Amino acid sequence: MSSLTPEQRQQIAAWAADGANLNQIQDRLRADFGITLTYMEVRLLLLELGVKLQDKPREKPPEEDKKPEPPPPSPESGEFQDSEFEQPAAGDAPAGELKVTVDEIPLAGALISGKATFSDGNTVVWFMDQMGRFGMRGPAPGYQPPQADIPAFQRELDTLLSVRGF
Repeated sequence: MSSLTPEQRQQIAAWAADGANLNQIQDRLRADFGITLTYMEVRLLLLELGVKLQDKPREKPPEEDKKPEPPPPSPESGEFQDSEFEQPAAGDAPAGELKVTVDEIPLAGALISGKATFSDGNTVVWFMDQMGRFGMRGPAPGYQPPQADIPAFQRELDTLLSVRGF
């Protein structure tokens, strides 16, 4: 762009120093000097002139959003609580024989799988697929394990999975 006068070059540098972006400089060149350039040509002109555009200041997120979350309690510490499942009340029958096992060879398509026998005597097959989704297959469609067994099942399964690196 050798057709620009030194005054025009100084004006372009001043626009950039004032915080104008490429579109604004392109519009001002057209309006003030009658020079029509494409966006790319304006970019190349700025490179040729050695003019740098001002970076927009980035907004910093509030500091209270950056507070680290406390680590989840481990089952071994006895602090394990899950608000999704409630502990059985004192008057409820305690969970019966709950047994959770891990298969030596996981089911096809699963990272890990196993069986769980609940207090009602029913055995389910549980698995974690390659996407990390947990699933269970009951003895009959629609089977739901006893609510009193769920917290113990979660703790036992968490312990078994953590031992195996999951």
